[in-house]
Amino acid sequence: MTPQDHVRAAADLLQAEQSGRQIGILTRRHPEMGMDDAYAVQKAVFEQKLAQGRKVIGWKIGLTSKAMQYALNIDTPDSGILFDDMVFDTGATVPAGRFIQPRIETEIAFVMKSALGAENVTRQDVLDATGFVAPAIEILDTRIQRADPENGKARTVFDTISDNAANAGVVLGVERHAPDAFDLRWVGALTLRNGEIEETGLGAGVLNDPVESVVWLARRMAQYGQAIEAGHVILSGSFIRPVECPSGSAIHADFGSFGSVDISFA
Repeated sequence: MTPQDHVRAAADLLQAEQSGRQIGILTRRHPEMGMDDAYAVQKAVFEQKLAQGRKVIGWKIGLTSKAMQYALNIDTPDSGILFDDMVFDTGATVPAGRFIQPRIETEIAFVMKSALGAENVTRQDVLDATGFVAPAIEILDTRIQRADPENGKARTVFDTISDNAANAGVVLGVERHAPDAFDLRWVGALTLRNGEIEETGLGAGVLNDPVESVVWLARRMAQYGQAIEAGHVILSGSFIRPVECPSGSAIHADFGSFGSVDISFA
């Protein structure tokens, strides 16, 4: 792909987000697309959003579970960018039409008190730089068709990364914990939709330890001359499969003594 292809794909994705109409699979348009192209498209989305006045508030880490990596035939997580218009309060209702095909995942959020970015970042560095951890819900959306309507071929990881790693929203619970107050491997959640259990999982599903997920992100960002900043929210990765959220869905994520998070979809 050329730089012009990256910019055009980003513009198409932003138009899809604004109009609520999905675009076709990018890897069908560009069969030569690779990982570097996908992140170049994501970067072009980032630049165009900044030009529109958006501000970066953090980062998400995806594809952290072995199950998802096996399903997509990859061996590394991916990442996306959180913007200031993606934040919802726990207990809020997402307006109808805000998203195209919303889904949610439950995970642990890290909120940073100091910057973090070096290729030799350690687990202890992450804990030292974290202000608090909190229960969280990530809202996913897809501005790209999940499958090609003509041949049924599913989108690839390159499509998802281009689409800001399917990132659309973040909901934090009100509870705040010191990063070493819990063994985060054993922090889990019961995820309910309209009062019925949809998924359960443990933090250990995230690269064996959610802290290691943040280590991965900091090291990856350092390779590109980037850094996690003080105040950034880091969604460390889901430990459940995505839960579909059609209109009328009420989501309750019960993290036990760690807290809870709620979001509804009008």
